[in-house]
Amino acid sequence: MAKARSPIPEGLHSVTPHLIFENSAQAIDWYKKAFGAEEKSRAVGPDGKIMHADLQIGNSRLMLNDTMGGARSAKTFGGSPVGFWIYVDNCDALFARAVAAGAQVPPGPMGQLADQFWGDRTGTINDPFGYQWTIATRKEDLSPEELDRRAQEFFKQFAQQQTT
Repeated sequence: MAKARSPIPEGLHSVTPHLIFENSAQAIDWYKKAFGAEEKSRAVGPDGKIMHADLQIGNSRLMLNDTMGGARSAKTFGGSPVGFWIYVDNCDALFARAVAAGAQVPPGPMGQLADQFWGDRTGTINDPFGYQWTIATRKEDLSPEELDRRAQEFFKQFAQQQTT
């Protein structure tokens, strides 16, 4: 057995999300359709459940498996309190692709595609499995001073909207 060249496997990062699904095969198919995910590996147990799968989305990896042995899906809890942020070249196009694949857009301004004060354009979707994804494209690189100025202006406008 060869010794590992690195404590972090090639292609992974120090922190890699690991999601649990009631049906990982359906999730894999959906992430391929909605986000263009590439399946890197899949290990299926004798009972047909996916014990481990590895997807590549952009330059990041996502691990997943079926519910088993106490591992519960986001749907078990009525949705996940953890959200994902995915940067792409064209957030409008990926947002439309995800919605066409069956993603739901949350009500209110959060879900709508919009330019944000911090320099990103974003839109948020809920996937069919209980996870929320904010799809973003960086439009502007801001200095800390400009970011602070814009944030203060945003909070001022937000406070005014809350009182009307």
